[in-house]
Amino acid sequence: MWLYLATPKFIAMEYNRIVAVTGMPGLYEMVSSKSDGALVRSLEDNVTKFVSSRVHNLSHLESIEVYTVRDNVNLVDIFNAMKNSGEALPDVKDNKAIKAYFEKVYPDLDFERVYASDMKKMIKWLEVLQKSGVEIKLSEQQEEDEEGEGENETPTVETVTAEAETPAEEAPAKAPRKRAPKKKAEE
Repeated sequence: MWLYLATPKFIAMEYNRIVAVTGMPGLYEMVSSKSDGALVRSLEDNVTKFVSSRVHNLSHLESIEVYTVRDNVNLVDIFNAMKNSGEALPDVKDNKAIKAYFEKVYPDLDFERVYASDMKKMIKWLEVLQKSGVEIKLSEQQEEDEEGEGENETPTVETVTAEAETPAEEAPAKAPRKRAPKKKAEE
């Protein structure tokens, strides 16, 4: 006897589960992770496949930041600006139109460090996310972390390394290790 479990065709995907995989076009939903890789499902054709961590890197969209002339912003901010602008998405084959689009939509973008290929990727990704019905928002935990950054001052990496370093005269000098003499081969 065969048991068939029907799964609903449309399950709302969470933005924090969406990843980009190096060497593979498009976006993927992370189904599960393993020590040597992850199971991912394509947002475009719903094909599930194993992605080895030896060959590919996974980047969560939630963790991607974009260069601006001020502080870096999360990709969510760019996507929201694109959705709320009312401008039609440009053709990804026309670099001048893409740059003009982003100058209108998000003028603070650092166009010297954000390349045309990055902007094309953002346009394609937004289209895929909208077609898949993904609500573009940060997870609750990440939003709380961003809000509380100024309240609980924790030492930065630079501060911690500066405190850990001691001047040369205070640090005890370590003597080089001596090796044991080689044994002569007995005849």
